[in-house]
Amino acid sequence: MNETAISENTRKIVRPPTTVELATDAIRQRILSGDLAPGEVLRQEALAEELGVSRVPIREAITRLTSEGLLTNVPHKGAYVAELSIDEVKETFDIRLRLEPWIFAEAIPRITDAEIGKAERLVKEMDKANSGIWGQLNWRLHETLYLPAQRDITLQMLRVLHDRSDRYFRFQAVQVPIREQSHEEHMALVEACRKRDAKLGAKLLEQHVKTAAQQIMAVVEAVVSR
Repeated sequence: MNETAISENTRKIVRPPTTVELATDAIRQRILSGDLAPGEVLRQEALAEELGVSRVPIREAITRLTSEGLLTNVPHKGAYVAELSIDEVKETFDIRLRLEPWIFAEAIPRITDAEIGKAERLVKEMDKANSGIWGQLNWRLHETLYLPAQRDITLQMLRVLHDRSDRYFRFQAVQVPIREQSHEEHMALVEACRKRDAKLGAKLLEQHVKTAAQQIMAVVEAVVSR
């Protein structure tokens, strides 16, 4: 890598987040945590005051979160938190099922021992995490496993899909059996990396996504039927 590329990468790493990015992240986390409930209207003035920003970055944040599927924006009526949808969950996991085994298989031959170690530490951190941050750590784990594939567009898509999945998990506490099962499945993914076995990794990841889909579908069906 030449000096220009290194300098460019350094600038990307150290660049502080913009006001729009901070506002987007803050509102996203309120949705994912359940502080903003499905169907709840977003009040731009109140959000701007709470976050200490003008309404301009709030409007841009709403546009971004609408594109992510977390908000629904109705002309002349405003934005509200997207309702729960069984069909959305199914489609989200159908896409994940096609993308994640592939990108993981691409990543395994390139993953370093340091990245494998980081992934294992994240699994252990998830064991102790409360339900409020469990989903964030889950994405960090998967991101760590997929980054070596160097498929940036796919990774961006998966980040959005994981955020969509995360909000459903938060309608119930992460139960001990689910934690234990996730721990075993995640450690199996890490072990596949150690063996540099891309075929095994893709197979394990496919089953992992299918299991997560079944668990979240059960959560959504229970909430929707209330």
